[in-house]
Amino acid sequence: MNIRNRTPIHRLPVFRVLRIQALVVVVSAVLCGVFFGITAGYSGLLGGLIALLANLYFAHKAFRFFGARSTRAIIQSFWSGEMGKQILAAALFALVFVGVKPLEPIALFAGYLLVLGTGASALLLMKNNPKH
Repeated sequence: MNIRNRTPIHRLPVFRVLRIQALVVVVSAVLCGVFFGITAGYSGLLGGLIALLANLYFAHKAFRFFGARSTRAIIQSFWSGEMGKQILAAALFALVFVGVKPLEPIALFAGYLLVLGTGASALLLMKNNPKH
């Protein structure tokens, strides 16, 4: 028996990480824009948005179930969420490289990696997070 998690995403602990990632997107885009020009600014913004959108998809898919009875469904939803996240990120990168001219690839990947780094350090960010 799979128990569906009906908690809205803004009430899940992962939302705190997503908010910080959104802040990193904005800050990295502004810093790239100020120090390296407008092209680098929107390239950094696009890179950060690619990572953020992929992580939003993962959070939506991965946290759909809860409870010991839903173990199989939880594992499958994490697996499908991660695969979907990778496919979405690749598709968004392809879209950006094909559709956005001029583009600063270094700023694009820097924005992407900064947001990914924020997600990778999620354990540190959520260290003091209460369970409820």
